[in-house]
Amino acid sequence: MDFPKGSDPLSAVRTGKSSSMNVTIRRIVELPVEKLASLLAESEALQLRLVRRLVDDWNSGANRFERPAEAIFVAEIDRRVIGVCGLNVDCYTTEPRTGRVRHLYVLSEFRRQGAGTRLVHEAVAAARGNFDRLRLRTNDPQAAAFYEQLGFQPTFGVPDCTHVLDLSASSERSFSR
Repeated sequence: MDFPKGSDPLSAVRTGKSSSMNVTIRRIVELPVEKLASLLAESEALQLRLVRRLVDDWNSGANRFERPAEAIFVAEIDRRVIGVCGLNVDCYTTEPRTGRVRHLYVLSEFRRQGAGTRLVHEAVAAARGNFDRLRLRTNDPQAAAFYEQLGFQPTFGVPDCTHVLDLSASSERSFSR
């Protein structure tokens, strides 16, 4: 998604406006598991475990995105959940002030229309001031290209991490807008 120079890149996220669809991004405190049925079914049909892990961890209490600076977001169209993205303290590193983008999934029919970008933008906005860097892991080349387009840098030889985004003040402009 391209933004005019000098504009607020998150304004589209906050207002829920998109050129191709009317998506609302909401930060939630209760995961609407019943509304994730489509995401769960589609991801499992594709042999992806991330939505199942999100639901199972939520139900067991293992991860409810409730530690300081953590958050979970859903993308909705007419109250239908079409995407999800989480932000956690990164449990795979001892580096302080490191967050982790987790469980990003958008239904196939809504991909390449801005919902995933807007979910990640909202997670990054929530991370600023709380984390100095965000990390993630993906084994999917298309997902890797997506994150790199948003400004995440590939890492090599780092356990449990394939990409990192520096959130320090000096790198604030490096996040793709």
